[in-house]
Amino acid sequence: MPVHRPGPARRSRLSPAGVLLAVLSALSLLLTLPTAAQADEIPPRGSARLGQGVIEHDGQGGLPTGGGAVQTEGVDVSSHQGNVAWSTLWNSGVKWAYVKATEGTYYKNPYFAQQYNGSYNVGMIRGAYHFATPDTASGAAQANYFVDNGGGWSRDGKTLPGALDIEWNPYGASCYGKSQSGMVSWIRDFLNTYKARTGRDAVIYTATSWWKQCTGNYSGFGASNPLWIARYDTSPGELPAGWGFHTMWQYTSSGPTVGDHNKFNGALDRVQALANG
Repeated sequence: MPVHRPGPARRSRLSPAGVLLAVLSALSLLLTLPTAAQADEIPPRGSARLGQGVIEHDGQGGLPTGGGAVQTEGVDVSSHQGNVAWSTLWNSGVKWAYVKATEGTYYKNPYFAQQYNGSYNVGMIRGAYHFATPDTASGAAQANYFVDNGGGWSRDGKTLPGALDIEWNPYGASCYGKSQSGMVSWIRDFLNTYKARTGRDAVIYTATSWWKQCTGNYSGFGASNPLWIARYDTSPGELPAGWGFHTMWQYTSSGPTVGDHNKFNGALDRVQALANG
């Protein structure tokens, strides 16, 4: 009985047009998927800190030179520094500090108590700051969250007014998807709510280039809100519109002990004056 053996399988052939369509579909899929590098560049929510985007967007130059106007050394810290060696900083001449308290309406610094109380206990004048995320909640909601979780103020001579950290968005578009007028409205909402809750005008921390890009260089806050300028160079440089002078200047993220170091524009009695309101 004859045995029927199967012949070679018949291969289906794609037409040239079909091959082209398959290649284009594959390329389209690859372009829409985030690469591993892109995914790694987006930090987890809650991890943002003062000056997060300064080097990436503005670069860095030299360190300030000695001499000139009297300035008072300060630092800022967040959960990245963990338990801080406050005595070491105090003995090196640091007299004031800002501590990250909150971000958005979803994050509280787990090291806040050690950092806020630790700086106070060695003799520093200290305050709290809030990292703003205008794309996640209103300015009023974030100001209330800040005040409710460490960002308040008391007239004890040791507490600086809260600071609003408004800078590049580490999680997405630089201006958080807001128009320039929308950003100004969001900031005003935060500041008005903070003042209503505490009686103090909040400090504004920002960089001039971000302020120009995202607020259109709005000049309306300079008369009431102290400016904390971010610029890693030998001088504070150009200031945002509306401010004739800066109150504080973050000049490096690679200083001794904690990284972020700042200079208050004046002697220690001016730091005390800001604390007293």
